[in-house]
Amino acid sequence: MLNKSTIKDLYVAIDSMDAVNFASFIAVDGSFQFGNWTPVVGRSNIEPVVAGFYSSIKSLTHTLVDAVEDGNDLISRGMVTYTRHNGSTLTIPFCNYFKMENGQVKDYQIYADVSTL
Repeated sequence: MLNKSTIKDLYVAIDSMDAVNFASFIAVDGSFQFGNWTPVVGRSNIEPVVAGFYSSIKSLTHTLVDAVEDGNDLISRGMVTYTRHNGSTLTIPFCNYFKMENGQVKDYQIYADVSTL
């Protein structure tokens, strides 16, 4: 179950750029929205969208600053560094919201400005 003490596990999965592992944290009927992208519903739909994003970058690394848990809501914030295929990097703040249900992420919203990525 994703909670304040295990949120780092999710960021390890994200930073490994393994879309299957990432999607395993999401409920089968969960939703995912990255910034101003159109929300994606369903684990089977989320996985290829995330894989497509991973293919657009060389790597990424999250540094978690804080996480706050309130019932089924979890909010985390920190810094993320994206490495482009040309080797240049972009480091920006992020804030993520998670609505949990039955031990999995039912709703995942990423707040980060990746417009210069």
